Amino acid sequence: MNLAVNELLKHKITDKNQIERVLWIDEENITAVTIDVLSSNPLPQIKNVLLILDQIESGLIEKISEDPYFRLIDEDKLDNKHKIIRDTAWDIICDAVSCEPNIYYREERGTLIQKIMEKHSVTKSLVYKYLRKYWQRGKNKNTLLPDYRNSGGKGKAKTIGQKKLGRPRTRTEIQGINVDAETKRIFKVALNKFYYTAKKNPLTTAYELMLKEFYSEGSRFEDGIEKPILKDADEWPSFSQFKYWYYKELDLEKTISARKGKKNYELKHRKILGKSDAEVMGPGAKYQIDATVADVYLRSRYNKNWIIGRPVVYVVIDVYSRMIVGIYVGLEGPSWLGAMMALANTACDKVQFCSEYGINISEQDWPCRYLPDAILADRGEMESKKVNTLINALHIRIENTPPYRADWKGIVEQCFRTLNTKTKPFLPGFIDTDFRQRGGKDYRLDAKLTLPEFTEVIIRCVLYHNNIHWMENFNRDEIMIAGDVNPIPRELWNWGIANRSGFLRVINDDIVKLNLMPTETATVTEAGIKLKNLRYNCDIAMKEHWFEKARNKGSWKEEISYDPRNMDSIYIRTDNGKNFEKCYLINVERYRNKTLDEIIYLDESEKCKKQIKTESTLQGKVNLFAEIEDIVSRAEKRDVQQPISAISDIQKVKGIRNNRGYEKDRNRKSEHFDLGAKTSKVNPTNKNIADIISMAGQRIEDDDLGEMDYLLKKQKERLEKKDE
Repeated sequence: MNLAVNELLKHKITDKNQIERVLWIDEENITAVTIDVLSSNPLPQIKNVLLILDQIESGLIEKISEDPYFRLIDEDKLDNKHKIIRDTAWDIICDAVSCEPNIYYREERGTLIQKIMEKHSVTKSLVYKYLRKYWQRGKNKNTLLPDYRNSGGKGKAKTIGQKKLGRPRTRTEIQGINVDAETKRIFKVALNKFYYTAKKNPLTTAYELMLKEFYSEGSRFEDGIEKPILKDADEWPSFSQFKYWYYKELDLEKTISARKGKKNYELKHRKILGKSDAEVMGPGAKYQIDATVADVYLRSRYNKNWIIGRPVVYVVIDVYSRMIVGIYVGLEGPSWLGAMMALANTACDKVQFCSEYGINISEQDWPCRYLPDAILADRGEMESKKVNTLINALHIRIENTPPYRADWKGIVEQCFRTLNTKTKPFLPGFIDTDFRQRGGKDYRLDAKLTLPEFTEVIIRCVLYHNNIHWMENFNRDEIMIAGDVNPIPRELWNWGIANRSGFLRVINDDIVKLNLMPTETATVTEAGIKLKNLRYNCDIAMKEHWFEKARNKGSWKEEISYDPRNMDSIYIRTDNGKNFEKCYLINVERYRNKTLDEIIYLDESEKCKKQIKTESTLQGKVNLFAEIEDIVSRAEKRDVQQPISAISDIQKVKGIRNNRGYEKDRNRKSEHFDLGAKTSKVNPTNKNIADIISMAGQRIEDDDLGEMDYLLKKQKERLEKKDE
């Protein structure tokens, strides 16, 4: 049993509900620093690690996974003002919180805080406020976001009226204007047109060109040159206002890329550039991640005649110990989806993961289910906006190598070479150097393994690498040599946790996956929770009668996360981002077990087929209309050619029941089954029609009789026929 940074410890013997967070652990794993997360004015406490572990074993303290301050933050939808507040607070305390463990000791903390107060001109109470929020809420940058959920009008834009806002001008009588929405729009247009260009105009020149373009009225001619006339000084913004809003909305990447070029920005101006051999202090200080397309062809597990190509292998490796902490083997990528799976694998239970492929291991064989302090990648998928979640929500630093410098992450590159060397002699379908050369063998036809089988091979190789592989080129330091630590990844990992711990982070693997998945807005309607033409249901919707409310009061939006590889389930973020509700696909069987791409393709193909059939369908409808009109026209002509004896409308309506009975009797004679007879049904002749008309007239006269009289008349007619 061990402790990890950011773990929560709940005390069971105290009267009050006391929960402590582990802030820091020394390299020797002797001393730990904790803080009460529920107290209003707590200070860090220095404690003995062994004492804490003893209290955990005796049941006086328990580790808990539910963090009272955890919130899922969507960086793209975060208000700019809240970002500014967060970043300002971070700038104030970032230097101090990085001075571990000095910041945790009272005397040294006082010196650090005094320096902060002098540098940033802030009060002592404000510094402590930021430090406590940072420590109590999980030691990540997003903890410094304002608690706007508990506020009223805080954060709302001020209403701009006639009175000039801001500090009055002292050196001139010119009052100036307020910067409203229209002025901000002009600033943005002017910056894009005059500043974010390869001409590299100074900011003052961009301001002056803006005045010429947007704040002039009319023009005059001097020496044959048309010169614009500026409005009065009270009607245009000052350079200070222009400069303030430029820096407030400053996007350094956009500025440098537009003025110096994207390549120059990537090479010389990136915030963080890492190296594989940079000094790391212990396990979890830095992971490296990379992907490669394996040099082997696979067959489908569904149809052995299908060759599905070469799989993608993602590997996440700990720089300190060379321990492989996470993998992904599949057909996704190299892309964010593949990286997402590999990163999620780093935080999952490896015993359960291996059991899915029929491999039984113990926790000691692959003891890796933690997130790191930093991840080094080679651009690509690690440059997307989705990485902001890793940085701000999971507090993981992302370091990207510059272009054409894959050697900066040589540790994981070497790992791929090692895996290839171990698997190549045994795998059918493995590509050799003569592949696709004239006369060379087509190795694709030798493919035998399926994707799950190849994944099992990779897992076996990882277990060998972690537990047995002797790294001849690994440089052990003097302490490792004195402790007789062999250069085997698992031994280095375990020794590092015992003696150089403090970087590994514990976060629930479901929360990790939720943060890695893409997010979107779904609509709650009376027919279900709708996302991309799919409908979902969930327990909370049924319990709170969402669909009835949507039908009677109107639909609304909910933020959801989803895995595009299988749309059977989506996840609604609840409790202000602390939890989630799983939703299930309903009543659309053709979408079961389908990826988002497959669903989109299926819907688009249906629309395409419908569009192709539209012309023929319309022609068929037009033909139908014409045929119906022809039948009606023939009926009308027949009535004109063969007029029926004149009777009143009352008589026509009165005889409906008897007419129906007579018609039914005639139809039965023509509709009855007569097996073996070769007959054809034809329309009655004109003679028959005349007879029918005559008989119809007779029946209309009969309708004038009462019901009983009519029955007596018919009985009398039958008796007379019998006597004849």
